[in-house]
Amino acid sequence: MRNKKKTVLQILIGIGIVLLIIAFVALCMFWNELRSLMSLKKVDDYGMYQMTYYGDYGFDEFLTVGAKSDADIEAFVTKRLLKGLPIDLGVTGDGCTAFVVKNTNGEILYGRNFDFLYAPSLQLYTMPEHGYASVSTVNLSFAGYGEDNLPDGSLFDRFLTLAAPFLPFDGMNEKGLAIALLAVPHAEVPNDPNKVTLNTTTAIRLVLDKAASVEEAVALLRQYNLYFSGGIECHYLIADASGRSVLVEYVGQELCVVEAEADYQIASNFIAYNGLNIGEGFTEFERYDKVQAAIEANGGTLEEDQAIQLLSEVGVYNGDTDKLQWSVLYNLTAGKGEIFAHRKIDHRMNFYLPIH
Repeated sequence: MRNKKKTVLQILIGIGIVLLIIAFVALCMFWNELRSLMSLKKVDDYGMYQMTYYGDYGFDEFLTVGAKSDADIEAFVTKRLLKGLPIDLGVTGDGCTAFVVKNTNGEILYGRNFDFLYAPSLQLYTMPEHGYASVSTVNLSFAGYGEDNLPDGSLFDRFLTLAAPFLPFDGMNEKGLAIALLAVPHAEVPNDPNKVTLNTTTAIRLVLDKAASVEEAVALLRQYNLYFSGGIECHYLIADASGRSVLVEYVGQELCVVEAEADYQIASNFIAYNGLNIGEGFTEFERYDKVQAAIEANGGTLEEDQAIQLLSEVGVYNGDTDKLQWSVLYNLTAGKGEIFAHRKIDHRMNFYLPIH
């Protein structure tokens, strides 16, 4: 009887050791993913979060193969980041507004609204080994989250946020370069069979990770084909710490650049290249005019508080529905900024990203 108990005890000890080894191996394999998920915190009850992504998210690998459809990106992200857990991507976009302007100290401010149906957001910090550190804003509805499904609970509930590096809608990197997407009614992208293809959001990741200036950003975008996820066609407002800014649009199957005509530049939901001014027939021109009037009335500059107030005022209403999901103001000179959800300027989160 004693020998039998001893044998059972040895078996249990052996099983315990095996389980500890398995747990240790799993911890080593998923250490960066666990650190990332544990860094996730809610900063506003509307559905705004912050997270730091630790480790390699495989973007250099992605740039060698690209994606010709959302299904391709889903497959890559599922295999590379989500360990086989499927994700259903779907870009959304509607009445966004963005502007680049100086304050009276000569610092470059980049303001941006994202307007759509309810969309939880994630402010994501990344530090790629072969790229620039950045802070970006991710639309979590793109990763499958919604009002009744937020990443608030267990690590499993948070798991899909690991796809966030591939889903930025705007951002600023450590070189003081910023970019945001805004929807437009029509775009015609080039299609060179010898180039790798990116989608709407991985084009932003490319710029944030690899470009130190507007010139470099445009040159990088020219090296890739592009398709727009979810059929939402876009243009990009890009600016850097030198004060240069451009609007990148796709017209006639070419990448076209709209240069700033003043010491500031504004973007809304209309095609501006070559004076086309093709809009969606909503409030895109009214919002543009309101931003321009505010800047001009202040002598061509805006202070941070003025820019924040302006962002809250030009957010889109659709009837009784407030469509402004988040607003962010990047200071490209000082490497700092403020972000707030749903027009809540009394609840702004400050952030800092050292500029090198």
